[in-house]
Amino acid sequence: MIDYNKMLSDTVREIKPSGIRKFFDLLSDMDDVVSLTVGQPDFVTPWHIREAAIESLEKGKTYYTSNAGTTEVRREIAKYLKRRFNLDYDGNDEIFVTVGGSEAIDVAIRALINPGDEVIVPIPSFVCYEPIAKLAGAKVVTVATKLKNKFKLTPEELKSAITPKTKLLILPYPNNPTGAILTREELEGLADVIRGTNIAILSDEIYAELTYGKRHVSIAEIDGMRERTIIASGFSKAYAMTGWRLGYLCAPKPLIKQMLKIHQFAIMCAPTTSQFAALEALQNGDEDIEMMRAEYNRRRVVIYDGLKSIGIDSFEPEGAFYIYPNIAPFGLSSDEFAERLLYEKRCAIVPGTAFGECGEGFARISYAYSVKHINEALERIEAFVKSLKK
Repeated sequence: MIDYNKMLSDTVREIKPSGIRKFFDLLSDMDDVVSLTVGQPDFVTPWHIREAAIESLEKGKTYYTSNAGTTEVRREIAKYLKRRFNLDYDGNDEIFVTVGGSEAIDVAIRALINPGDEVIVPIPSFVCYEPIAKLAGAKVVTVATKLKNKFKLTPEELKSAITPKTKLLILPYPNNPTGAILTREELEGLADVIRGTNIAILSDEIYAELTYGKRHVSIAEIDGMRERTIIASGFSKAYAMTGWRLGYLCAPKPLIKQMLKIHQFAIMCAPTTSQFAALEALQNGDEDIEMMRAEYNRRRVVIYDGLKSIGIDSFEPEGAFYIYPNIAPFGLSSDEFAERLLYEKRCAIVPGTAFGECGEGFARISYAYSVKHINEALERIEAFVKSLKK
């Protein structure tokens, strides 16, 4: 009889499954559920982007590309970053194309980490950073951001987390699940702490296009930070291209050269058809971004005002498409609140603990859904809250 526990890696066995997936699994066997769980645009990829992909298939462009991605896509990413965020990267050797933002994060972490190195992860944040860092042999140092600071990492918190073993800081802003962003001034404060060290920064900027009222600022814009910063981003959120699985990494040439080796041996290249779609998105998709951002902003106001009218306080999100309400006053744990809401009112949200232990007392609600869908969910949440008060 094979003992699979002995066969498997200890590190893999000890990693907990995603807390988000737990609720997806519960939903699969239930009817009439209004879900606000998925961090996926409800928009279909714009037609002109799909059409470019179809045309590439009709012309038989189904070959491997270079490991780094096509020259045209990399150069267009560079133009896009300059146009939208005032970032200067050379498309020839400071950018390469990955299989989604997730691969970008994985490759960056694996390229930097030696066993025993420390990685600082502000929480709550997306679920992948800690497991990927642990798979690379890192010790993860989490920093629990606070509601009173609008869930922003502060210079004081960062400074207290740094040790001689710190190798990498992950900056997940705009933030999933809180909707927090960092302003230029706030990034300057973090940069002041980092200067003079050899600490690298992995800036996950997948939601960079989705900010409301303030333009996204990358820490790579801050004086002295570009040479130590790796930017991970992609096409999923800005262009509604989740299923195309296309992302990219930007970093100084010496880092890109080493990260590309991992991608080369593990992946070969990103999907060719998706790269042709991305090329069209980059060249002609700015209006699509503006349209979708405006609609997300409308939904953001609806969900924020709706929760407030029910009596649920929330930090008003400034980025991404999530809101992170405080449900602690109702006397239930985050898991209990989410599970009872699901079973009693057929409304699905994600408990805050899926994004770190500090998420206890909070929940994540996605507003990447239609206003009609959001209003139906708000009615069910209101009915549930009223039932708790009886």
